[in-house]
Amino acid sequence: MASPGIHLQYSFEPHGQRGAAIDHPLFDLLGAVHQHGSIRHAAAASGASYRHVWGALKRWEQVLAQPLVVWAKGQPARLTPYALRLLAAERQARVRMTPHIEALRAELERVHALASDERLTVLEVYASHDLALPLLCNLAAARGLHLALRFAGSVDALRALAQGRCTVAGFHVPALPAGSPVFAAALKPLLRPGRHKLIGALRRTLGLMLRPGLAPAPASLADAARAGLRWINRQPGSGTRLLMEHLRHEAGLDAAALAGWDTRSEDTHVAVAAALALAEADVGPGVEAAARAAGLGFVPLVSEDYHLVCLAEALDSPPLQALRALLASPDWAATVAALPGCTPSPQAGQVLSLTRALPWWHYARARGSRVKTT
Repeated sequence: MASPGIHLQYSFEPHGQRGAAIDHPLFDLLGAVHQHGSIRHAAAASGASYRHVWGALKRWEQVLAQPLVVWAKGQPARLTPYALRLLAAERQARVRMTPHIEALRAELERVHALASDERLTVLEVYASHDLALPLLCNLAAARGLHLALRFAGSVDALRALAQGRCTVAGFHVPALPAGSPVFAAALKPLLRPGRHKLIGALRRTLGLMLRPGLAPAPASLADAARAGLRWINRQPGSGTRLLMEHLRHEAGLDAAALAGWDTRSEDTHVAVAAALALAEADVGPGVEAAARAAGLGFVPLVSEDYHLVCLAEALDSPPLQALRALLASPDWAATVAALPGCTPSPQAGQVLSLTRALPWWHYARARGSRVKTT
């Protein structure tokens, strides 16, 4: 029997959906059985009858032509190895697709909102991944401001701004008063004093996320290298990858010293966290909020400032004024403070001096020297 085809659809509901969840009854059932250890307990937890859950699982077994549950008389129901693999793979796929799903939902919401009210204010935003940004979109929508959010690496987000594909870009940088050839080489060509205006958004803690049970915990990249830990990285061009390259450069480590540095990467913090939760790697970079949400160990390394940036001529436009007012509001401060490792920027919503906010801006690379980043 051929494998069943995948069909995607979306629906209109009375209340909007937050995050990037995709509902599917099969995986809701498998997750409930796996969590509660029996069909009866899974049915009670989901508010359905035993007969309904039993029948649904039998129907899905026919559709997939694979056994999903070990049906042993007198024994608690448990998922088959196939069902466990399917459940784990589907969960990881959902996490990996989070930025794409959120972007698609934002675009569909924008189209439908414009059809309903052509006066709606819309801002196109390309931004480095952070768990607070979808929450910012929700707050903005309540104020009549639609943020058409697409996640991209910091470098790609700034390039999108330079190419006119968005009005606002989001990127993040740590405080590096001693300068950084890595950050200067990657970001300085994409930012121009006078032409670009920085807007404070939030501060967050970034560090090493650790697979469950890993001990002793590495305190640095050098510790991870000495212990031979399996590394999972962020994609080239992301702000987090730039930070990891900076720390590696500062520690004098070759990329080959970190197992998996150039062979496995993910596009978001939550995707890295999901891989670590499945023990596909031992350590990887990420924000504290993603680590805590996935039940991972976390070792803080640096505090970062997350900035939004726009062109100078757009700064006083009504959409940017509305966004700045939202960022300066108590609602945004409370939303950010509820995320582990996050605090509102002291200058949230304020326009910042580019050269003062980015201490590495004045870094001057020695003539003839080159910094290699991957």
